[in-house]
Amino acid sequence: MLVLVANEDNPDYVLLAFIPTVLFLTLDSYYLALEKGFRNSYDIFVSKLHSDTLLVDSFYSIKPRGHFPKLFFQALLSFSVWPFYMTLILMILFVRKFVLTVDSSMLIG
Repeated sequence: MLVLVANEDNPDYVLLAFIPTVLFLTLDSYYLALEKGFRNSYDIFVSKLHSDTLLVDSFYSIKPRGHFPKLFFQALLSFSVWPFYMTLILMILFVRKFVLTVDSSMLIG
């Protein structure tokens, strides 16, 4: 997206690159929260298995456990998500501030 915007004269178009970045950040956090919910479900299953309180109904119960909004915000703030997306965000800001403004000023002068 940054390459496509580089052909335009307006560096503010670079800010459009934030839209897919935020969408993919949300999507990654969503799936990370689901993964944590399924791991919670697995941990409950194993603890019931070891304590001999496992019922037959528990064998086919496959659903994430935990308060999903809390899991989502924990995933959103996770170290596994932020280094990648902070790099993208900083790259977008760098391109807007330095690369496109320098190219525009070279064309004028």
